[in-house]
Amino acid sequence: MSLNIRAFTGESANQYKSSLAALRIQVFREFPYLYDGSVEYEEKYLETFIQSEESVIVVAFDGEEVIGVSTGIPLKNEPTEIQQDWINGGYNIDEIFYFSESVLNKDYRGHGIGVRFMEEREKWARQLGYKKAIFCGVIRDETHPRRPKNFVPLDRFWEKRGFSKKVGFTCKISWKEMDETEESEKELQFWEKDLV
Repeated sequence: MSLNIRAFTGESANQYKSSLAALRIQVFREFPYLYDGSVEYEEKYLETFIQSEESVIVVAFDGEEVIGVSTGIPLKNEPTEIQQDWINGGYNIDEIFYFSESVLNKDYRGHGIGVRFMEEREKWARQLGYKKAIFCGVIRDETHPRRPKNFVPLDRFWEKRGFSKKVGFTCKISWKEMDETEESEKELQFWEKDLV
């Protein structure tokens, strides 16, 4: 293994867009997301980060191969459904940085890359002066038929990074699962960490 992790912002990550899109599709097919996506949609989604001067795209490489990616962007640049609970709760969304997704090839898990993903995004958000970092994770029932027997939720990992569940703060996002013929709403739980 020749692991290397690099943080990009805006256009500097454009050269890796196709690789990042393919990796996102591959990893998000796993539980708990079970996402049935397309490269075209993922490339369009990644454009939001590539076009933002305040986004961060942290890419993990093994040699020249892209094996992981983690993204972050100011909450003010996210869709209304992700902002809404924070606005309703009286927060200034201009002070909040949103950690969007992290995906990592399963062969590379357990080597500290997830920790680096968190550290690099936090460093970037602090550098820009944001006061709070948030993210959300999909809520799945413990009896879900596709839940692997050895599945370990990431709650403890997130707690070790200083995040806590934001009780009562959730959002709903639609995507198509592998067993679905069309998109349906999924509920996600917010987590938060103060950066100051």
